Amino acid sequence: MSSLLGQLKSLASPSQLLPLWKLLKNVPGRGVIMGRLAGQLAAYTGTIRPEVVSLEKGVARVLMRDTRHVRNHLNSLHAAALMNLAEMTTGMAVISALPEGLRGIPTHVAMDYLKKARGPITAECTCAPVTSREPQNLEVIAELKNEAGDVVARALAKWRVGA
Repeated sequence: MSSLLGQLKSLASPSQLLPLWKLLKNVPGRGVIMGRLAGQLAAYTGTIRPEVVSLEKGVARVLMRDTRHVRNHLNSLHAAALMNLAEMTTGMAVISALPEGLRGIPTHVAMDYLKKARGPITAECTCAPVTSREPQNLEVIAELKNEAGDVVARALAKWRVGA
């Protein structure tokens, strides 16, 4: 897998998220590969070892497994790891909703922690397709759910998008 990652790394850029996802359609482990590529683009993102579950224009679902390195002293998932997952998921949704040539950067992320997070957590975010090329601010929400489907945290992210 490392040789494939090396080849794909040269293609990795935010504007190539959807084309890369489609390119990897029949590759086993494509979600893990996409998570590693995201970690190459934003190094801190890689610390949670994310796995992209699905990616469509304006819609992203990302999984974070419950491992020792993302746990806190209460034996649940650390707040910073959950925030990292939320930021990545909102970013994938926003960037995949942008027309070619635009980019985005988060300007604010706020998180409500609703219950202890244990087990694998899946974050989901939807962003309406962006049609204007004018600089603008977008607000999106990511819900983070446990295996039972309970929302354990909810993030509000503000993204500044433009050329």
